[in-house]
Amino acid sequence: MKLVMKFGGSSVANGDCIKKVAKIISDYNSQGNELVVVVSALDGVTDQLIEASEEAKKGNLNYIREFIQKIRERHLNTIKDAIKTESLKEEVSKIVQSIIEELEKVLIGISYLGELTPKSLDYVLSFGERLSAPILCYSLLDIGLSSKFFSGKDAGIVTDSNYGEARPLINLTKYRVKQKLEPLLNKGIIPVVTGYIASTQEGFITTLGRGGSDYSATIIGASLKVDEVYIWTDVDGLMTADPKIVPSAKTMPEISFQEAIEMALFGAKGLHPRALEPAMEEGIPVRIRNTFNPENPGTLIVNEKKIDKGKIVKAVTLIKNVSLISVNGAGMVGTPGTASKVFDVLGKNNINVLMISQSASETNISFIIKKPFLGKAMSALEISLLGQGIVREITAEEDICIIAIVGAGMRGTPGVAARLFNAVAKKGINVIMISQGSSEVNISFVVKEKDGEEAVRAIHEEFGLSK
Repeated sequence: MKLVMKFGGSSVANGDCIKKVAKIISDYNSQGNELVVVVSALDGVTDQLIEASEEAKKGNLNYIREFIQKIRERHLNTIKDAIKTESLKEEVSKIVQSIIEELEKVLIGISYLGELTPKSLDYVLSFGERLSAPILCYSLLDIGLSSKFFSGKDAGIVTDSNYGEARPLINLTKYRVKQKLEPLLNKGIIPVVTGYIASTQEGFITTLGRGGSDYSATIIGASLKVDEVYIWTDVDGLMTADPKIVPSAKTMPEISFQEAIEMALFGAKGLHPRALEPAMEEGIPVRIRNTFNPENPGTLIVNEKKIDKGKIVKAVTLIKNVSLISVNGAGMVGTPGTASKVFDVLGKNNINVLMISQSASETNISFIIKKPFLGKAMSALEISLLGQGIVREITAEEDICIIAIVGAGMRGTPGVAARLFNAVAKKGINVIMISQGSSEVNISFVVKEKDGEEAVRAIHEEFGLSK
């Protein structure tokens, strides 16, 4: 088989973890598979780079010096633990030292300018993966495998210039990735590619957004038309619920792309929502696997919606850290373009809407956004909409959460919503807002944050998801 195997930050947290990853790669290589490996930054490093960028912007040179020292020590210690051969250890240490020196210069430059643009932030954030990829590559060389490391830019992933959330120019990317990586596979060399990182056509570094290493993996998989993409993480697969909320939650052996995307959008661990698109378009299965439990087959994501008899609902998810905004007014009735104005204001302020509901009376539009954007959204809406005789008031609620149930079996099955809301009502939980798309794969609703976990447990039990 031809496989892309992506390893997340928790899978490469330290030298011992990297040795486990190298062993997994070696096992698959010994079975005659052609492999491309995509790797994230060491666990926690991306967050540390964000913090360092902010401190650099403030001109905090002492923080930068301490940060660089810590990053250097961590990566050099990782090399010591991950690689035995002294000559390889020395060689990769020089590569890592050189990359860290470059990082230090960039942060000092930001501190002198006192400015952090999205473009310069992407450049800083690229260093996490640029440091981890050579270490994993040399750990493969250490156990006798042929390997070469690349940044996503060097591997051929090309994007637009929307720094921070860049989108691939997919046809150009497919051509370039194939040109760069396929000759290596034909020679039995394992490319180790940085996840998350790409570049514009002019060669400026971009990033694909948080969790974008999954996206890198499926882009490469689609470009090379591989048999499967494996996303290695620290969970056994996609689960029927968060096991911290429902201890009896089970791993789902198989799920459709549409169902998985719905779950990913609602924060399912181990999955990036946009990552599934390239694989879905090419019909390439994606498998979620656990690096620390490699015998477990994980969750297979495929195009076909498999509906098990009696399994109408497959999973229930909970998303916190959100706020509800309601736009109200009798003047909205019969006034064309009110909803357009509301969402135009939010769009111009780069505020994403997670969920929408509008009453048939047209006197109310309610929607959910992420909590950190609440102040910005309220201010922009009040300035743009109040005082025109159409919108009377704009209100907000912060102590809420979204619950979503997912399952292809809900389509065309009568009584699903009745069972869902009956289970919640039995626990004395009030539903604030409801939304369902015409696909019928997802029903989402809003409750008070204090009731969220209880609602998840009630639904999980009602639909027998622990069985």
